[in-house]
Amino acid sequence: MTQQVPSILTSSSVIKRYAANPILDAASVPYPTALVFNAGVTKFNGKYVMIFRNDYGSLEKEILEPHHTTDLGIAYSEDGITWKAGPKPVFKLHDEEIVRAYDPRLTVIDGRCYLCFAVDTQHGIRGGIAVTDDLEHFEILSLSTPDLRNMVLFPEKIGGKYYRLERPFTVYSRGGMDRFDTWIAESPDLKYWGNSELLLAVEQVPFANDKVGPAAPPVKTDKGWLTTFHAVDIDPARGKNGWEAAWKKRYTAGIMLLDLHDPKKIVGMSKEPLIAPETDYEIAGGFRNNVIFPGGMILEDDGEVKIYYGSADTVECLATAHVDDLVALCLKG
Repeated sequence: MTQQVPSILTSSSVIKRYAANPILDAASVPYPTALVFNAGVTKFNGKYVMIFRNDYGSLEKEILEPHHTTDLGIAYSEDGITWKAGPKPVFKLHDEEIVRAYDPRLTVIDGRCYLCFAVDTQHGIRGGIAVTDDLEHFEILSLSTPDLRNMVLFPEKIGGKYYRLERPFTVYSRGGMDRFDTWIAESPDLKYWGNSELLLAVEQVPFANDKVGPAAPPVKTDKGWLTTFHAVDIDPARGKNGWEAAWKKRYTAGIMLLDLHDPKKIVGMSKEPLIAPETDYEIAGGFRNNVIFPGGMILEDDGEVKIYYGSADTVECLATAHVDDLVALCLKG
């Protein structure tokens, strides 16, 4: 039986959207693009860095051919608020087997910048990890077997091991097309992954009935690993909510806290959404409306947390909150 989700969901009161959202859109990019969203964001070599998903095609005709029209662009900022896109894409995969790479996530570990990304191939979706020292040259360290995506890395070793969150496509074992959960895996070297365990299931999230998965890479606090996730509910009654004939899903952002020493344990989770689609740029005029997807989270020295999220699969936006308030949400449940 499909879990019932309220028809109206609202964002947490601790969240403050940036008044001048979106912070990056297609008009800001100096090369062909139609949609700019689902970016990974981090601080690297003294600057804020964003690597964003760039889907290009005809924005005027609302036509995209995603099988060969996606690459990853880059943008820089001095303050994490005002961004300038670079002159060209920085990462693209495409050959006879690989269709495209997309949905980047960035994590800095021991001074090196790691890029997680999804890869559409002729034989399924794979999750990839690459590393760069200059944001121009990327060495691919690993590609998973199908079907796996939405991978994010923890920013340091825990107990001598690397950890990542991931979302497998467990179609047959979960009884239908969509019923996807958040898993966690470990590695000795960022190349070989195993000891996977279920971390967060759809049925544990009151505002999801379709899937839950990783969002932005976790942030370390003294109470635990502050971790966003995406939560999806589906309603067959929904109709045309974007460019497609029908879009029946709604994406919200949730937040949970994982144990500092054993991230396979959930310390606490908010039972309500952290960010739900509410503003004009989240619910109207986009490729797929009613979509919130965090891809980057930065904890500043003063306790402010910057959360970067894709909106309506069309633009990149910013919301902020204080770290203490976010931790309190998780512990309150």
